Amino acid sequence: MSTQARRSGAGAPSLTARVLRRVLLPLGLTWLVGTAVALGVASHFTEQAFDRAMLDDAYSVSANVQAGERGIEFLLSPHEVNNVLFDQSEDVFFAVLRPDGSLLAGEAGLEAPSPREGSKYLFSDVRFQGRALRAVVLNHEAPNAYRVVIAQTTRARELLVERLLIYSLAPQLVLLALLATWLWRGIGRELRPLHELRQTLEKRHAHDLAAVPVAHSSRELERLGETLNALLQRLALSVSAQREFAGNVAHELRTPLAGIRALADYGLAQQSPAVWREQLQHIAASQARASHLVDQLLALALANEGRTGLQRESLRLDKLAHQAVMRHLARADAKGVDIGAMGLDEPVTVQANAALVEGILDNLIDNALRYGGRTITVEVSGLTLAVLDDGPGIAPAARHDLLQRWAQGPAGQKLGQGAGLGLAIVARYATLLGAELGFDSASPEGGLRVSVAFEAG
Repeated sequence: MSTQARRSGAGAPSLTARVLRRVLLPLGLTWLVGTAVALGVASHFTEQAFDRAMLDDAYSVSANVQAGERGIEFLLSPHEVNNVLFDQSEDVFFAVLRPDGSLLAGEAGLEAPSPREGSKYLFSDVRFQGRALRAVVLNHEAPNAYRVVIAQTTRARELLVERLLIYSLAPQLVLLALLATWLWRGIGRELRPLHELRQTLEKRHAHDLAAVPVAHSSRELERLGETLNALLQRLALSVSAQREFAGNVAHELRTPLAGIRALADYGLAQQSPAVWREQLQHIAASQARASHLVDQLLALALANEGRTGLQRESLRLDKLAHQAVMRHLARADAKGVDIGAMGLDEPVTVQANAALVEGILDNLIDNALRYGGRTITVEVSGLTLAVLDDGPGIAPAARHDLLQRWAQGPAGQKLGQGAGLGLAIVARYATLLGAELGFDSASPEGGLRVSVAFEAG
């Protein structure tokens, strides 16, 4: 990995950290909201329990208020009141008030909102002697009407809420920390094959395009590995095609270029214009052969590249055959070869690539012009495209060998034409198109029929 790539990835968060944030943050917020709701519910019922206990104290005090000769009287002494209202943790205050608001017993100035009409008691928060208190007012109906006010501090309530908060949050935080640790280790184990894959690629030489080993720990990692290996395979094919093209060009052009140089040197050494003209004609012929060889080498390289992204479309075989005949008509006339076509009356459509089909036709017609007889026929029969000639043909035993690159039959070796690439290109193009390449005799008398049968599309 380059220094720039390392620096660009240095600031990015790790996948483990991102997954943890995605999991723990919503989970932590959910737990927090759940704890808040649970704490609120617990606080509500705790308040009700404390309020109910305070209301019981109010009823206890009210039970000791009776009507006497002077009106209502409070029967408890201060000591007895302390016993009735005793609380270990809270300060409790009380007052018994007459209907006119005057104090019968208890703390002077202790007031709280009275219950609404139809209600017997009311809880409220008040302040007395500079302290915040929780109070309840209990009404006693006529004829002996009075009010009992009980108020107490809220230390126990607050302490209980704090304890509820601590005992609720502390286990949640501990569990969250344990979950984070467990997830961190688990995600690390699951991502270890990904780190191993990265390390493998970092250590690999740039020229090593072999498939990398893929751990089958997860479906996503398998797909990543398969995609990466498919990319490496495509790169290997591309690099192989480039190397093959470069090697083939260097090997095959050496002889024609040396020949052209020799012809030029010989011509320059002569004084006769006739010799110059003759040498120039030889140079032109050698250049044409070299140009044809380069075209064929490029075709093979493109065929290798075409494995990775071949575009298909609906093509008319009859039109392509007619166009191929017209392209080679002038050359055939110059050689005294009769070239024609059969089966073009009906339209025939296939799913193929126009460049590859044209390449098949051009190479087959070129081979027929070089090594065939005096007649060439391009035939369309159903989904089959064929080129026939009345030449010497190819022996069945030699047909397979001629599909290999640089392989030439006796006729090609004798004539010294071509490079043995034409049929190899046709075979490669047919494979890319999913078509079947076939060889047969053109007639009972001999000749050669090379056919390419396309799949129905």
